[in-house]
Amino acid sequence: MKTKEPSTLKVVIQPATGMDLDEMVALEQVSFSTPWSRASFETELWGNQFGGLFTARENGEDGHRGRFLGYICFWTVFEELRLMNLAVAPSVRRQGIGTRLVRFVLKYGASQSATRALLEVRSSNVAAQNLYERLAFHRYGIRKAYYTNPEEDGILLRLEPLVKIEGEG
Repeated sequence: MKTKEPSTLKVVIQPATGMDLDEMVALEQVSFSTPWSRASFETELWGNQFGGLFTARENGEDGHRGRFLGYICFWTVFEELRLMNLAVAPSVRRQGIGTRLVRFVLKYGASQSATRALLEVRSSNVAAQNLYERLAFHRYGIRKAYYTNPEEDGILLRLEPLVKIEGEG
């Protein structure tokens, strides 16, 4: 397994806006075999009262928007934080940006009274499974043939309680 490289990037995590849509959709297309549509992102951004969508950008200079690095989408419903989607630009993967996004959202969820976090991940996506397990998520089940293109199982992961999360967000 390749070790994570330390990041020298100055990352800013902030709520997504309509100005981020093109970059999120483009990253989605290169990251997933069954990517979300632009309409799906628009729904999460403007039409889901339980949803949240945050971006990671390199800190821009002189008030300019920095380079787009990734995004995370989640739902907070009562005591449950559900991580829906996470993607990091290929050129900056393995530099801790995904971890920072997840930590940020876990802290956000805890501040909204969520007590546990849940997600599914493709059985073949070992990098994502490793990321979540490093953050103390535990496997609690399998959804047979949950994903398509290609068909594969979804690994169910849970973190409970959220107060375990420490570190930068």
